[in-house]
Amino acid sequence: MPKVALYDITGSQVGDLELSDNIFGVEVNTHVMYEAVKNYLANQRQGTQSTKTRAEVRGGGRKPWRQKGTGRARHGSIRSPLWKGGGVTFAPKPRDYSYKLPKKIKRLALKSALSSKVADQEIIVVDKLELEQPKTKEMIKVLSNLKAGKKTLIVIPERDENVILAARNIPGVKTTYVNTINVYDILNCDSFLITKDAVNKVEEVYA
Repeated sequence: MPKVALYDITGSQVGDLELSDNIFGVEVNTHVMYEAVKNYLANQRQGTQSTKTRAEVRGGGRKPWRQKGTGRARHGSIRSPLWKGGGVTFAPKPRDYSYKLPKKIKRLALKSALSSKVADQEIIVVDKLELEQPKTKEMIKVLSNLKAGKKTLIVIPERDENVILAARNIPGVKTTYVNTINVYDILNCDSFLITKDAVNKVEEVYA
């Protein structure tokens, strides 16, 4: 059972916390994490790009010149993809890039990502993350006390306006909830900052 230090917001260690083997101590499967990240990025794509084919470009109804006898190459339309201002040969069209991953794969990928953070000692557990006011400088002070990296993912059990507002203007810092964490965000951060209550909730939800 992996054990990590438990800190308060001043950066002082106030104890140790044993993490669930089933979630924070699984064998890291890099392939399923890759599949989860690929799926997340694909689902984020807007898919709104659109270019006209030769059938949609304006003009080009008349044959530019007769077929033979001019000494020039034969052409049937000035809107051919060969011509400047012509259509695009295989024009991209609006489409939906999203697809679904099996639940078991998503769950294993999340557990692998969490376990990798524990193995790489990039997880910081705090007993409570409470701010009296939504001040950015207060959050910067907390992150500095905890020696968090430039890119930090803060995981809280439920919505806390003070924490969200204090963190949102800090470059590289992102706040999320237990039920919305994803593999991409976990792997993309240098420090995975999570509260004790959020750890309990993760172990409860993803067990």
